[in-house]
Amino acid sequence: MDKLELPAAQVSGAWRRVSPKLIVVELIGGLVFTLIAAAATTVLLVLHLFWPAIAPGVLTIAGIVGLALTPRRVRAIGYQLREDDLLFRRGIGWQRFVSVPYGRMQLVDITRGPVARSLGLSELKFVTAAASTNVTIPGLLLADAEELRDRLVSLAESRRAGL
Repeated sequence: MDKLELPAAQVSGAWRRVSPKLIVVELIGGLVFTLIAAAATTVLLVLHLFWPAIAPGVLTIAGIVGLALTPRRVRAIGYQLREDDLLFRRGIGWQRFVSVPYGRMQLVDITRGPVARSLGLSELKFVTAAASTNVTIPGLLLADAEELRDRLVSLAESRRAGL
């Protein structure tokens, strides 16, 4: 499978990856989902309700596949600070690249769920006027997220683009 890469002229810095601890957070969430789907399938099969058991059975299989792909999916998440924008990428099958111009950022927010917080991780969310460019970078260490937030806020303030 060919990998989508940007031309070298467009890329000025190195890709920064998220913390590998994010794999644990994603595995816990995926495992909870898969166990609930498996329990529903089991209950329906014990009650001899075979046709209704198909839907949770399919969800169980999808959950197992998702768990197997989690480490690779997390390693595919990255971001890059360029001269005029932040470039974000994610995905292995369907890759997504989003460019967020510094001058268009309206809000930079840090959120932390309970599992991520216990591992010292957080998410950094950028909100712009265009809903399609909203980006969330998961799996950042709290200190890195705070430093990146402060840097992006100062860049956004210095480059406001007609807002």
